[in-house]
Amino acid sequence: MGDFLIRNISDAMKRDIAEAAQRSGNSLSDEAKELLREALQRKTDAKPEAVSAFAAIRDAFEREDAVGDEFAAIMEEIEAARKKDFGRPFEDFE
Repeated sequence: MGDFLIRNISDAMKRDIAEAAQRSGNSLSDEAKELLREALQRKTDAKPEAVSAFAAIRDAFEREDAVGDEFAAIMEEIEAARKKDFGRPFEDFE
């Protein structure tokens, strides 16, 4: 494991972390690591993961316990409808 130095922390922030460490029974270092871990987790949780339309639809079916043959049939229908549009001329927008 490596060390991590954070410079120019205000006295107030250091005092707040020290007080939180004392309340939780942690060392200053352990409390700072825990605060960083929690902040990173919140940041990670806040970002929605980019998923494909297929994955989003599959997730919806999984939540309803309907990922068997019904899911496969619907996805085949969607794919067939999508492929019908290939090669179709663009509409005149003017």
